[in-house]
Amino acid sequence: MNELLTVSWENGAVRLLDQNALPGEMRYLNFERWQDVVDAIRIMTVRGAPAIGATAALGLALAAQQIEGNSREDFLLQLDKAAWSFKGARPTAVNLFWAIDRLMKRARNCEGGIKEIRAIILGDATRMLGEDVDINRQMGAHGAALLPDNARVITHCNAGALATVGHGTALGVIRSAVEIGKKIHVFADETRPRLQGMKLTAWELQRDGIPVTIIADNMAAVLLRDRKADCVIVGADRIASNGDTANKIGTYGLAVQAHYHGVPFYVAAPLSTIDFDLQNGTQIPIEERDPTEMTHAGETNLAPFDVPVWNPAFDVTPANLITAIITEKGIARAPFLESLAALRA
Repeated sequence: MNELLTVSWENGAVRLLDQNALPGEMRYLNFERWQDVVDAIRIMTVRGAPAIGATAALGLALAAQQIEGNSREDFLLQLDKAAWSFKGARPTAVNLFWAIDRLMKRARNCEGGIKEIRAIILGDATRMLGEDVDINRQMGAHGAALLPDNARVITHCNAGALATVGHGTALGVIRSAVEIGKKIHVFADETRPRLQGMKLTAWELQRDGIPVTIIADNMAAVLLRDRKADCVIVGADRIASNGDTANKIGTYGLAVQAHYHGVPFYVAAPLSTIDFDLQNGTQIPIEERDPTEMTHAGETNLAPFDVPVWNPAFDVTPANLITAIITEKGIARAPFLESLAALRA
C-alpha cells in the first residue's frame, strides 16, 4: 500500500493534499502565510481530527517564523493570538487544541530568545508528523485483532490516511488487518452532507485495492438487520473521559442501529483525541456549518428558498453504545472512565 502524504513541511511552507478536490483530482497546495493555513482548516482543505492537529501545529510553526516581536514577551503575546486563531477554526476537533497547547507550552518554557523559540516550535511540530503515523500503526495493530477474517465492516465519514498524517485510525485498523492477511470488505457510508465517505473513504480503499461498496447513510440499518455486516468502525473528533464520543453527524444513529442488532461498534482514536477534562459528551462543543452544505450540490440549489436549515457537523455517541475504543496504547472497554484513565497512565 502506498502511504498518502496528507500534510507536510516543505521548504518553509505547509503543504496539504487538497481534500476538497478529491476524488476528481489529487493535488497539493503550498501555504506560505500562517493565516492561510487557518483558512485551509476552516474550509476543510484538510479535515479529520489528527490531520487538523498536525496542520495547526505546522501552521503555528509558520506563524513563529513570520511574527516579528520587539521582545520575547511581545513575540509570545503575538504567537498566542495566532494560537487562538487556529483554535477558532474548528471547535470540535480536540487534537487541534492539544497540538497548539503542546507547542505553546514548549514556547513559554523555553528559556532562550525568539530564535530559540522558533526552532523549538518547528522541531516539535515536524516531530508530530512522524508520531502520528507511528501512533496510527500501533492503533491499527491493536484493532486488527478484533476483526475476523472475511469481515464485512461498515464505516462512517473518513478516518483514513486523509484524516491523519498517514495510515489512518478506523481505516488504519482495516489496513493493518489486510496487511496481516485478513480479507476485509468495507461498506462506506456516503456521509451526508459533505459525502466524505463516498468521496474520500471509497477513494482511499480503492487506491489500496481493498474491496469497498458505497452505501447511502440510510441503508446501513438494513445491512445490520440482514447480518451482512460484522462490525462498525469509526474515528472520533473528541472523546470525553467517560467514553462519550463526538464524530461526524450520523455516527450516533449508526451506533443505535448496531446496538439494536447486536453488532460490535468500535471507535478508533489516539489518546490525544480523549479530552480528560470533560466528564461526558454533553460538554463537547458541536460545530455548526454553512447551510449551503445541505442545500446545494456545487452551484445548484436543491432546496426550497428561505426554508431554515440545521447543519451540525458532529453528534455524540453515548459510551453505552460503544463496544470498545481502540487506541495506540491498547483497547479500552466499559467502564471507560476507568479503562481510558488506565491507558493514559
